[in-house]
Amino acid sequence: MEFTIDQIAQLLDGNVEGDGSIKISRLEKIQEGTIGSIGFLSNLKYEQYLYNTQCSAIIVSDNFKPQKKIHTTLIRVKDPYIGFTKLLETYKELTTSELLGTEMPSYMHESSTIGEKFFRGAFSYIGKGCTIGTNVKIHPQVYIGDQVTIGDNCVFYPGVKLYSGTIIGNDCEIHAGSVIGSDGFGFAPQEDGTYKNIPQLGNVILEDNVSIGANTTIDCATMGSTRIGKGVKIDNLVQIAHNVILGENTVIASQAGVAGSTTVGKNCVLAGKCSIVGHIQLADRTTVGGNTGVMKSVLEPGKTIFGYIGFDIKAFLKSYTIFKKLPILQDKLRELEKKL
Repeated sequence: MEFTIDQIAQLLDGNVEGDGSIKISRLEKIQEGTIGSIGFLSNLKYEQYLYNTQCSAIIVSDNFKPQKKIHTTLIRVKDPYIGFTKLLETYKELTTSELLGTEMPSYMHESSTIGEKFFRGAFSYIGKGCTIGTNVKIHPQVYIGDQVTIGDNCVFYPGVKLYSGTIIGNDCEIHAGSVIGSDGFGFAPQEDGTYKNIPQLGNVILEDNVSIGANTTIDCATMGSTRIGKGVKIDNLVQIAHNVILGENTVIASQAGVAGSTTVGKNCVLAGKCSIVGHIQLADRTTVGGNTGVMKSVLEPGKTIFGYIGFDIKAFLKSYTIFKKLPILQDKLRELEKKL
């Protein structure tokens, strides 16, 4: 499948600098590109590759000013990252065949319904009383429990498990091996030192346009709902505990964990391996750095939290500067002790 650079620029609402008649058949990284491919430059750390790339075209920003002579054709757009993402989406649509129908063996209870343009992969299971929308793709070995509600245009990749009572909105995707609605970690300590299981009677609600990475778990609520807001994006290997609420358009990177009954605001960023204790609140637009442990509520919107036990990033950086100087300060202290 080939397109000219001019055609690609038209798709992206971009302007061409160079030969727009060159044909493009592949999408490749700027540092690995070959003739006939297109790449992009968004992060200027990669600018060095622009001047020697073999890509036939590179998508760059409208305001990008090259420091050296360029030998490739440029497509200038408002945001090269968004532009290249749109190109990837279009390429995927054109090259991916649509899955339709039912592969056997698979099972759907007679009381459940599914809309048009569906796909049910082999060994998938749909329990009692489920309502599933239009254009839903259920890949092999997906388990959907009783009384599950699913909106339109959702995709469930192999091995996804949806426990009974789960509610999922429109345009959601859940990647392989993820478990939605498993029991929350609730155990009551007994006088003899043992723990008694606390029944988890709630469910999980995923609102519209939510993306869940592979092998992520989201626990059902003890009572009520664990709620994942519209537009939330969760990476692989993330744990969301019972009764957590994630606000709209929050993103969570791999290996992060949010403990029970915590509320995370809108447009927050939780970086990799961060941990959030239970029963606290994070205000809208809170950013939590990688490996950070958040031990108390963050009530001021827009704060950045960083550190093993997280506190304000400016205070942490000042403390870290002193920490790095501790060996020098120790030597000076010893010299002063000798003088005294």
